[in-house]
Amino acid sequence: MEDYSIFRDLAIILVTAKYFGIFARKINAPQVAGEIVAGLIIGPSILGFVQNSDLIMQIAEIGVLLLMFSAGLTTDLKKMIKTGPVAFLVACCGVFVPLAGGTILYRAVYGGAGSESFYRALFIGCIMTATSVSITVQALREMGYLQGTVGTTILSAAIIDDVIGIIVLTFVIGLKSDDVKPSAVIIQTVLFFIFTVIVGLIFYKIFKVIDERHPHTHRLSILGLALCFALAYVAETFFGIADITGAFAAGIILCSIKDADYIAEKIDINSYMLFGPVFFASIGLKTDIGDINAGIIWFSIGFIVVALVAKIIGCGLISRICRFNMPDSLKIGVGMMARGEVALIIAQKGLAVGLMDPVYFTSVILLIIVSSIATPLILKFLYARYPDVEQTSPF
Repeated sequence: MEDYSIFRDLAIILVTAKYFGIFARKINAPQVAGEIVAGLIIGPSILGFVQNSDLIMQIAEIGVLLLMFSAGLTTDLKKMIKTGPVAFLVACCGVFVPLAGGTILYRAVYGGAGSESFYRALFIGCIMTATSVSITVQALREMGYLQGTVGTTILSAAIIDDVIGIIVLTFVIGLKSDDVKPSAVIIQTVLFFIFTVIVGLIFYKIFKVIDERHPHTHRLSILGLALCFALAYVAETFFGIADITGAFAAGIILCSIKDADYIAEKIDINSYMLFGPVFFASIGLKTDIGDINAGIIWFSIGFIVVALVAKIIGCGLISRICRFNMPDSLKIGVGMMARGEVALIIAQKGLAVGLMDPVYFTSVILLIIVSSIATPLILKFLYARYPDVEQTSPF
């Protein structure tokens, strides 16, 4: 007899995720936080309406790939190049200071000897590297400072930040296996990016021709989605690289064609309707609050503090070195501290490869909620106290 319970589960997930997301938005919290809480409530930890299944996890994995593909599609390569070395330096420090902070925090709390403990600590640092600029962008847009020097720097640095973070994640996951040598991981990573550049140039030209002959047609989005899945498969199968890296690379390849926004719009419809809510709800389904104890609570507090402070120190300090004044350096540091979807994607990947236990999703969720609320509030305070005089980017 066929088991049709998946349809019931999907119906419950979609309805609860939608309305919890709406509620979260009304209280000025991220919508994804509401969707995660929905999964937590309907999942095994509380009500038990929906159980984890392989099919739900596979749908969630597709959701991850679509999110990363969309992130690549909406990347503004021209702006990244225009902002030049300052944004790059801000992004580098915005990755490596939190990476070091997270690693030190885990080692200080849990200690442990051997490579397994070290890689788990390093992975906690990887989660902290992500930046979600959407909250910052909305706050800056409302205040009219998005096109200023600070706003442009934050926007470009956040994009570069996520690219570097994905590369670091790829490297850490590659190191996890005891029979894999660091040199082999580096070689595989370099080979994948060389492969991506070569293949990317070919597919960019192909898609550019298709775009010119058949603009705004469904074939563009369908072929783009096929490229996303193909590169995700190639990355995992032939290079041992995280599939999300392949999906992100596919988006980068297509982000400069004329109809990149059109493709992103069509992809977002699929993500918004089904795959996105299932992905975020699946995080709640896998979060085991039964294992939460005082130690996890204290770790979560330390995790949030280190993650926020590390971004402010890393991005703010390098901004000061690059001759931003102190208030603007602080604005850049605060603007880079928000976390969102990419942090969740990294955490999901760590759980899949055994680098993180489900109970630590609690720490990640709390970080997203706290940073998403604190970032716009602090930015508004800083801009009220230190108005941004220059409104055009010098880059």
